[in-house]
Amino acid sequence: MDDLTLQMMKLHAKGYCCAQVILILALEAQGKINEDLVRSVGGLCFGINWSGEVCGALSGGACLISLYAGKGSDEEVPDSQCLSMVGELIEWFTIAADDEYGGTRCHEILEKYPDRSVCSLIVVDTYKKCMEILVAHGFDPSVNKKS
Repeated sequence: MDDLTLQMMKLHAKGYCCAQVILILALEAQGKINEDLVRSVGGLCFGINWSGEVCGALSGGACLISLYAGKGSDEEVPDSQCLSMVGELIEWFTIAADDEYGGTRCHEILEKYPDRSVCSLIVVDTYKKCMEILVAHGFDPSVNKKS
């Protein structure tokens, strides 16, 4: 078990959901804490407010990419690659989830894995893919800026 998986498991044990874990890991990579952001993505838990819709790892991953490349103030302009990076994540997740987990929706995944045994793997893989996408597009995940 690698450090990332262990860290993710500790966060799950503390009651954070998939989307929250992904954002906490990204914030920690930057040396930041943002309780308001973590609290807000809690609305994405278990397929958006426990509805079973889109997997929280995917929606959290989209938020992670936007954390780095999106607009956050009047003075900022979103990075021109933001939408395409999120698109890359969606494309990767759709293929991976359909092939391995039974779908992209939380209820589809939990139908196949009702014990949530696969959720940790999905969160770790999604976080790693987000970091891979950011780096490939010139972002330094430790500083929230392009290199």
